[in-house]
Amino acid sequence: MNLRGSCILLLFSFSTLSLHAALIDLGTVSSFAVLGAETVTNTGNTLISGNLGVSPGTAITGFPPGVVINGTIHSADAVAAQAQTDALAAYNSLSGYGPVQDLTVLDLGGMTLTPGVYGFDTTAQLTGTLSLNMLGEPDSLFIFLIGTALTTASNSSVVPINGEDCCDVYWQIGSSATLGTGTEFRGNILALQSITLNTGATIADGRALALNGAVTLDTNNISYAFCDTGEVPEPRSMFLLGAGLFGLLLLGRTSRKRTG
Repeated sequence: MNLRGSCILLLFSFSTLSLHAALIDLGTVSSFAVLGAETVTNTGNTLISGNLGVSPGTAITGFPPGVVINGTIHSADAVAAQAQTDALAAYNSLSGYGPVQDLTVLDLGGMTLTPGVYGFDTTAQLTGTLSLNMLGEPDSLFIFLIGTALTTASNSSVVPINGEDCCDVYWQIGSSATLGTGTEFRGNILALQSITLNTGATIADGRALALNGAVTLDTNNISYAFCDTGEVPEPRSMFLLGAGLFGLLLLGRTSRKRTG
């Protein structure tokens, strides 16, 4: 393969990387399934797989009857404080990805989306089923940038197709998230304010991370147990890498002209 062909292949591989890799570095918060800032309150037999924490607040109530497995409860300790720092960094980094496909005023219910970055200027609503087409890639990346609030109707769902999990699905929410009764949700929720899971709502392959408010639970199941975390270059670094490869392509063309 000539230099131009090699560069094109590298550039193509680079472009697909942004949609098929674990780009978001969660840091220490990757070990948390639930993290609140003010309080975490629970009613009923909630099951959390992963760490549960709160910081800078201290109150975690409803455990038991709630149960934490594969993790530890952290109340206003150094671990929870660092997790909040890392959650904020991840929240801020999400804004650096694009281009953004605008879904403002549209209901996510009934949609089938492929890996990409999707934005809502204000609120986002899910009524029914949102299908995420993973395209057969285990690390397909979906980012939802929601200006204010996310609300799901009762018994709504987020389901993967052409793939087995939604580990690299991120919901950046400018205020609060409310999951309706019986909602089957997937992905990592990073809400600037609060998160409420109504009775029987579940989060699979993800986390509930509230940066400034409370997390309120009621007979829920939250787990990231089958998800790994990873870190690759930040958006600016990826841009520089792409520019470098483009420069290599131009250099190859110049060299061929001189030798021709």
